[in-house]
Amino acid sequence: MLVIVAPGQGSQSPGFLQPWLEDPTFAARLEWLSTVADLDLVHYGTAADADTIRETQIAQPLLVATSLVAALGIFPHPTDAFNRVGAVAGHSVGELAAAAGARVITAEQAMVLVRERGKAMAAAAAQTPTGMTAVLGGDRDDVLAALERHGLTAANDNGPGQVVAAGTLDQLAALAADPPARARLAPLSVAGAFHTGHMSPAVGRLAGLARSVSTHDPRTAVISNRDGQVVHDGREVVRRIVDQIASPVRWDLCMETMLDLGVTGLLEMPPAGTLTGIARRAMKGVETFALKTPDQLDAARDFCARHGEASVIETTPTWRMVVSPSKGTFHLDDAAREAAVLPVGAAVGAVASLRDRTDVTATHGGQVVEWLVEDGDLVSPGQPLLRLHPEGIG
Repeated sequence: MLVIVAPGQGSQSPGFLQPWLEDPTFAARLEWLSTVADLDLVHYGTAADADTIRETQIAQPLLVATSLVAALGIFPHPTDAFNRVGAVAGHSVGELAAAAGARVITAEQAMVLVRERGKAMAAAAAQTPTGMTAVLGGDRDDVLAALERHGLTAANDNGPGQVVAAGTLDQLAALAADPPARARLAPLSVAGAFHTGHMSPAVGRLAGLARSVSTHDPRTAVISNRDGQVVHDGREVVRRIVDQIASPVRWDLCMETMLDLGVTGLLEMPPAGTLTGIARRAMKGVETFALKTPDQLDAARDFCARHGEASVIETTPTWRMVVSPSKGTFHLDDAAREAAVLPVGAAVGAVASLRDRTDVTATHGGQVVEWLVEDGDLVSPGQPLLRLHPEGIG
């Protein structure tokens, strides 16, 4: 099974788009997305220096646009992707690219959202000098204790041996003077303490804008940064992306879900390297592909062909699917068991694992057509549980 992932802020480097823009088709697509974002992404991806593209309001649109343009290089026709990609995920701002790839939102909507996200987060970051530092190695409990001692947040949990601390520059300086045992600290090229309470002012701005965005339920399983769950409601995908601005990224849980899904190949969109590096350490046996330059596109297509299979999520114009958000045991709701019609938001059941219990609801409601699992069945992330037929559609 193939999973495609999109990187987050900090993965950019000066001139990384130069080889891509030698192709007129790629250049034209990026110019179009530049127009939507009201930024000269061609300039920023080729001629701007490291300090300039470190700025939040520039880095974020640049990264999302790059993922979107590169995806069209692998899958010129979106339907090709739906027959190959089992799941998508994005790290932090990469979630907007993943949402567009799954057809939750359009590329243009993604660029408007990321433009405003970058501006709002830059404004929030300007209120207090903050930053982020990767803590590499060390005992996990020792690392988390050190962060708590210095008032820092574990803003990114990227799996074994990599937690990203975020907070004020004074707090990060205190951590540098008193690091966890056997850990190495690496300051990140970002302009603020993303995914912490410092970003709360940006959430309100994006939430208001997101309410006006039309969405579709994803055609491919979307794995959420918040908790690694598969989300199959378009509105919920966007809501989670907005909330994630001020909440920690649990990439470790995202990778757990990928493994639960049975991933065999993971391809990272450009500027690739960060997420494939993490995967090689945390997802043993999974083949990875870091797409960095357009001369790799033929090899990337071959990689997708070898690992690709359609997502377990199937959609048609008149059917609604309720899917499992995670791995665990499905417990059917007693009222849903007997219902012929489920209203919007009705309880369907819950998925329980050793870690937690997640309620499942009928987001859209509809006539019960077919239960695809029984009470007590083991289910995997994204597995269809129930088919519904929207009321009023013949």
